Amino acid sequence: MSSSTEPPAVHTLRPATRTDLPAVLALLADEDRVVDPATVVVTEAHERAFTAIDTDPRNEMLVLVDDGDTVLGCLQATYIPGLGKGGAERALIEAVRIRADRRGDGLGRTLMTHAVARARSRGCTVVQLTSSKQRDAAHRFYTALGFAQSHEGFKLALQPRPSSRTVTLS
Repeated sequence: MSSSTEPPAVHTLRPATRTDLPAVLALLADEDRVVDPATVVVTEAHERAFTAIDTDPRNEMLVLVDDGDTVLGCLQATYIPGLGKGGAERALIEAVRIRADRRGDGLGRTLMTHAVARARSRGCTVVQLTSSKQRDAAHRFYTALGFAQSHEGFKLALQPRPSSRTVTLS
């Protein structure tokens, strides 16, 4: 009796490159379905934002890729210095996504485990994240990873900046 076994899948967490940008935007576009990165329009605003993240040592856009370098997941980590907790740095994780057709394969756990290890290696004493109140499955996932719902979060949506014209206040 011969059994055919596939080697375990190899996944790597690495900083995103400019060529990953369409795949990252595809993940962020719709978390319920797979969006073809070839259909994503990369705007000048996306380019500026990616460059800002890529050149800032306190920010990183990370991608989880398979051994063929296909982007399966992403997240953005921001490392924040603080005076609390003895001046320790904290990591803020946002924009966590796994391809819709690959959920349930343990990739989210792999992505988050590696991201927490990166934060720990930087000396961070806390990893924090926010998640929309409607994402019950995501909340169960983060709780299973050891995250506690310890705080209430608040957001204030700001309107886009007006054009470069001068506004006079009277």
